[in-house]
Amino acid sequence: MKQFHAFIKKEFLESARTGKLLILSVLFLLFGIMNPATAKLTPWMMELMSESLAETGLIVSSVSVDALTSWAQFHKNVPVALIIFLLIFCSSFAGEYQKGTLIPILTKGMKRRVIVAAKTAAMLVFWTGGYWLCYAVTYGYNAYFWDNGIASSLGVSAACFYLFGVWMITALALASTLFRSASSVLLASGGLFLIFYLPGLLPPIQKYMPGYLLNAPLLPTGQAEPKDFLPVVCITILLSIIQYAAAVISFNRKKI
Repeated sequence: MKQFHAFIKKEFLESARTGKLLILSVLFLLFGIMNPATAKLTPWMMELMSESLAETGLIVSSVSVDALTSWAQFHKNVPVALIIFLLIFCSSFAGEYQKGTLIPILTKGMKRRVIVAAKTAAMLVFWTGGYWLCYAVTYGYNAYFWDNGIASSLGVSAACFYLFGVWMITALALASTLFRSASSVLLASGGLFLIFYLPGLLPPIQKYMPGYLLNAPLLPTGQAEPKDFLPVVCITILLSIIQYAAAVISFNRKKI
């Protein structure tokens, strides 16, 4: 346990020193503000564009927005935030390989599984903090401007995409133990996503693939119920555990 604490402390200090922590804080805070701001400004922007659109024969009627409009923006923006997150951390292991910093740590008795656990845990902590910060900011602004009560199962919809992010982080961890370059890690993570996403396009198995979690925006509008996501939630948790276990096994066998 001491080894884990020491290494995860190193991860946090390094993230703070390299600016990753600051970038993530600003990123998720900005996205949290953008969601209600975009919804609030939509009628004004449409009004500005109405004259130019009228010249082309298009008539713009009055646009009404509410909390659902903002939550729709939230579900559009968080995938972008996740992609940026993965881009930031794709070099977590690759940087260690290139600098050769893992060799002296391992020769001093650090267990390989501890390294994987600490790096994965650090990414999960950053994802958890950033994601729920974004959610909280959006929720607060929506409550101030409109009424969150019109949106159904908000917590469940947010938890679904959060779990999708956890699954992608374990995929990134696995890819990081298999490949030495950040670009290869990204490609492998994307490939793993496609392996599970493409079969999900087939209706019979759609609700059992992790990509189905991206349908979480259907929950606030009442087009889906939380029970519809229970199978895919269980499967995604299981896949995340398997991917993490595979990452530990792969790193134990890796030549550094």
